[in-house]
Amino acid sequence: MKKYLVLTSFLLMNLSSAFAQEVEMADTMRSEGKIYVVVAVAFISLAILSFYMIRIERKVTKLEKEMKK
Repeated sequence: MKKYLVLTSFLLMNLSSAFAQEVEMADTMRSEGKIYVVVAVAFISLAILSFYMIRIERKVTKLEKEMKK
């Protein structure tokens, strides 16, 4: 229990310091309009990954049904 308390307090200290810092790169990308490219690429990557995971899940389910027969 004590380990979790120490770990939680350590994470909270680091989290508060992370929000206190200013991120210059994000401001620069936002001002130049490149942040939308980054968001679009991240969204496309997550969409492809989700599609792939759903496809694999369907294949696994199909194989499980075939093995039960």
